[in-house]
Amino acid sequence: MAFDGLFTKAMTRELQQLVSGRISKVHQPNQLELLLHIRAQGHNQKLLISIHPSYSRIHLTAMANVNPSEPPMFCMLLRKHIEGGVITEVIQHEMDRLIILKIRAKNEIGDDIERELHVEMMGRHSNVILVDSTRMMILDSLKHLPPSVNSYRTILPGQPYIFPPSQEKKDPFSAVAELIGKDEKEMVGTFAGFSPLNARELHFRLDGADDKKETAQQFLNEFLAEKPAGHYVEFDGKSYFSATALTHIGSEELTFPTLGELLDRMYYAKAERDRVKQQAGDLERWLQNEIAKLKLKLKKLQKEQDQAEKRDQLQLNGELIMANLHRITKGMKEIEVDNYYNDEKVTITLDPRKTPIDNSQRYYSRYQKAKTALVKTQEQIEKTIEDIEYFETLMQQVQQAGISDIEEIREELAEQGFMKAQKSKKKKKPTKPSVESYVSSTGTPISVGKNNKQNDYVTFKVAAKSDTWLHTKDIPGSHVIVHDNAPDETTLLEAATIAAYFSKARESSSVPVDYTEARQVKKPNGAKPGFVIYFEQKTLFVTPDEDLVIKLKK
Repeated sequence: MAFDGLFTKAMTRELQQLVSGRISKVHQPNQLELLLHIRAQGHNQKLLISIHPSYSRIHLTAMANVNPSEPPMFCMLLRKHIEGGVITEVIQHEMDRLIILKIRAKNEIGDDIERELHVEMMGRHSNVILVDSTRMMILDSLKHLPPSVNSYRTILPGQPYIFPPSQEKKDPFSAVAELIGKDEKEMVGTFAGFSPLNARELHFRLDGADDKKETAQQFLNEFLAEKPAGHYVEFDGKSYFSATALTHIGSEELTFPTLGELLDRMYYAKAERDRVKQQAGDLERWLQNEIAKLKLKLKKLQKEQDQAEKRDQLQLNGELIMANLHRITKGMKEIEVDNYYNDEKVTITLDPRKTPIDNSQRYYSRYQKAKTALVKTQEQIEKTIEDIEYFETLMQQVQQAGISDIEEIREELAEQGFMKAQKSKKKKKPTKPSVESYVSSTGTPISVGKNNKQNDYVTFKVAAKSDTWLHTKDIPGSHVIVHDNAPDETTLLEAATIAAYFSKARESSSVPVDYTEARQVKKPNGAKPGFVIYFEQKTLFVTPDEDLVIKLKK
C-alpha cells in the first residue's frame, strides 16, 4: 500500500477536474464514508471519501453505494453548508496526506459563505473536518477528538482548526539533487511524502541510472502528471499500488487510466467486505453455531443408526430361542445354541425372571422397535444433512454478500422459522429482490442472484423461458441468467466465470458450471428458497476471475 504524500500529490492533480464543479448531493453510506455527487465539466462525478483505518482515501469512484434511509447528523450538516456549493480549489497541505476542498456556497439567507472540507488520510487518525475558512473554526467532523485524547489539537465544533503537526521534513520537489545517494530509510526519514514503497522504487531506479538527477526528477514528475495513471502489482500474496511504475518488485503490473479506477480495484471489495462484516457479524456467528450443532446432531443420529442396524441379530435371537424352547428353563441367564444359518455357536442372554417364550417375545419386540427407529433415524439424518447444506449455502452467501443482500438473508431465515424477525418501527413495503446486472463483452445482459431470494426471483421471475441459466455443478452458488437463448461462446464463458466467482469455489480453479435453458429449471414442492432441480444441462470448466467480474459489472 502507498497512499503516501507523493500519491496524495498525484491524487490532488487528478481531482483538479472537480474545480468549478457544483456539489449536487451529499451522502454518508456509513460512519466511515462520504459520497459527494459533483457536476463538473459537463459530467456527473462521484467523489468517495473514506476514513477507514486501513483504507483511508479520497478518489472519484464508479462504484455504487447503498445509503441509509435516514442520513446521519454529519451528513445533514454537510448538506446544509456545502450542498449546492461550488468547488473553487483542490489543494494538498504541504506534502501531507491531507487534501482540502475549498467550497463557495450560500447560507440560508443567500449570502456567500466560504467552507473547507479537510480530508486527513492518516490511518487510524483519519478524519474529515468541515471548517469555516473565514474564521478557521471547526463546524464539525466525522470523528471528535476532545483535549483528553489529543492535547495538541482538539477536534470539536467551535474549536479553532489546527493543522496536523509538521514532520519538519524536506520537500523532495525542491531538493531533487539531495535525493541522490540516500538509501531507502534516509529518504523516508528526510523527505516529506515518501513511503517505504516509493523510496524503494526510487532507490532501485537510481542504482542503475547514468544521469541520477534526471532519473530522480522524472520519478517525481510522474506524481505531477495532469492525468496520472495508476499502477498495481501483486507479489507474494500482497498488493501494492502507486502513481508510478513499480519496477523494483519484478512482478506483472496492471495499469489503470486513472487513480480512481486503481483505488476502486484495490479497495472497493475489501471495504465492502468490512461493511458487511459490521452488519452481518452476528449473522455469520449464528450460522456457524447452527452448522456446528447440526453436525453434532448428525454424529449422534449416525451412532443411533449403527445401533439400530444390529436389529437383525435381535430377530435371530428370538427365532433361536423358539427353536430351542425344550432346552431353556425359567431362571437361566444365557444359553449357547447353534445358528442354523451358518453352523456357528451363538450365546444368547436371557432374562432369568421370564419364561422362554417371554424371552423370545422380548427379542422380537426390541427388533420391531429398532426397525421403526431406523426408519425415523434415517429421516432425521436426511433432514439434518439438508439443513447443514442449507446453512452452508447461506454462509457462503453471507461471506460474498453486499450490504443490501444481508437483510434479505435475515428475512429468509425468519420466514423459514429459524430466526425471529427483526422489529422495525416503520412498516416496510414489500419490495422485489434487487439482482446484480452485468453485460458481457459482446453486449449481452446477464443477471445474477446473490442470495436465495434473489436466486428464486432471477430464475422464475426475471428469466424468460428461453434464456440460458447457469449454476456451479454440485457447489453452492448464485443463479446466473444470460438473457439470450443462444449466447455466443464469449458470453457463455463470461457468465460461467461470474457463476464460479459467486460460489463456494471462488478460490478454486477449473470450476464445473452447468448451463441449460431456464425452462428446464424446476422448484420441487416444499423446497427451501434457492433450491432447484434442472435437466438437459451441459457443463463448462472455468476459473473465477475477479478482474473480469468487476469489468463486466453494469
